[in-house]
Amino acid sequence: MKILQINKLYYPVIGGIETVVQNIAEGFSEQSSNESAVLACQEKGARSEEIINGVRVYRAASLGKALGMPLSLDFFRLSRRLCLQYDRIIIHYPFPLAALICPFIPKHKLVIYYHADIVRQKISKILVMPLIKASLKRAGLILTSGNNLIKHSPLLSQFADKCRALPYGIDIDYNENDQAEAQLIKEKYGRHKTLILAVGRLVYYKGLSYAVKAMTEVKAKLLIIGTGPEEKSLRQLIKNNNLEDKVTIISPQARLHPFFLAADIFLFPSTAKSEAFGLVQLEAMAAGKAIVNTYLQTSVEEVGQDGINGLSVTPADSQALARALNTLISDPELRNNLGAKGQARYQQYYTLTHFRQRLQEVLDNN
Repeated sequence: MKILQINKLYYPVIGGIETVVQNIAEGFSEQSSNESAVLACQEKGARSEEIINGVRVYRAASLGKALGMPLSLDFFRLSRRLCLQYDRIIIHYPFPLAALICPFIPKHKLVIYYHADIVRQKISKILVMPLIKASLKRAGLILTSGNNLIKHSPLLSQFADKCRALPYGIDIDYNENDQAEAQLIKEKYGRHKTLILAVGRLVYYKGLSYAVKAMTEVKAKLLIIGTGPEEKSLRQLIKNNNLEDKVTIISPQARLHPFFLAADIFLFPSTAKSEAFGLVQLEAMAAGKAIVNTYLQTSVEEVGQDGINGLSVTPADSQALARALNTLISDPELRNNLGAKGQARYQQYYTLTHFRQRLQEVLDNN
C-alpha cells in the first residue's frame, strides 16, 4: 500500500498532530510492503523534498502564514500531482487548506483523520465549514482519537457511520539515567512537597491560569513546562497572588522523561475542545502518575479516566481543580493506585505498536 499523509506542517516542527503524522509515516516506512510519504508546507520558503527516517517528505513552497494557515499556491500544484501516485490519502484536520483538494481525490482513496473541531477562529470557521463538511461527506473513512469526538462534534456526529475511533499511541522508555535526573529535579522543585507537573504550550485553551489560581488553595509545588503567548500574563498572575514559592514556569526541555518521573501528580487543566487528546497524558501514565484533567467531551477524559487513572473536573474551574489536587495530595494510597492503573492502561492500549497495528487493520478493512 502506498500511503500519502497531508498535514499543515511536519517534523522537525513539533506538535501533537505532527507527532501522530510522524508516528504513522515512520511505522509504514518500516514495512517493506508499504510506501510512506508526507506532504506538508514550509513555514516559509521554497519547495523542498527530502528523506527523513525512511519517509519521503514533500514541503510545498510558502510565503508564510495568515490566520494560522500557510500561504501556499504551490500546495495545490504539488498535491494534484502526488495524489495520483498513492493508494490512500490521509488528510489530517484541522487543516482547512486541504479541504479544497478533497473534491479531486477519489472517494475510495480519501481518509480524513479528524483530530479536533475548529473552536476559536470564528470568521475563518464560517468560511471553511462548508468545505470541511463537504470533504467529510466525500471521504470513504474518517478516523478520530476517540468516541467522544464522534458523539459530541457537531460535524462528525453527522457522519458517525463511517467514523472509526483510533486512539494515539507513543513509545516511552524510562531508564536509570531518567530516574537519577528525576531525583535531582525533585530536590530542586519539590523537596518536602508534593510536586505537580503541567506540560504544554502556554496558550489560552490549556487552562493554566485556572491551575495557577487553584494553587492559592493547594499546599504543593506546581511546575509548568512550556512557552507561548500566555507566559507573560501567567507570570503576572503568579506575582499578583504571591505564588512565587508555589508555582514555577520553565522553558521547554529537551527530555521530559525525568520530569514525569519526579512528579507526584500530572495536571492537565485544558478548557476548550481544541484540546482533543493530550499525548502528554500518555507520558504521565507510562510514568505511573495520577492525572487531574477536565471534562471536555473529547478524548482527553477517555484517556485520563475519572476514578480509573485520575480525577476529572469541570473545565475553567480553579476551585474544582484545587479540590481534586487536594484529594490526591491527602491520600497517597489513592494517588498511587490511580497511577498504577494508568501505567497498566498505557501498556495495554496506548503503545505505538498498538496504534500502528490498529491503523493497519482499519485501513485494510475499510
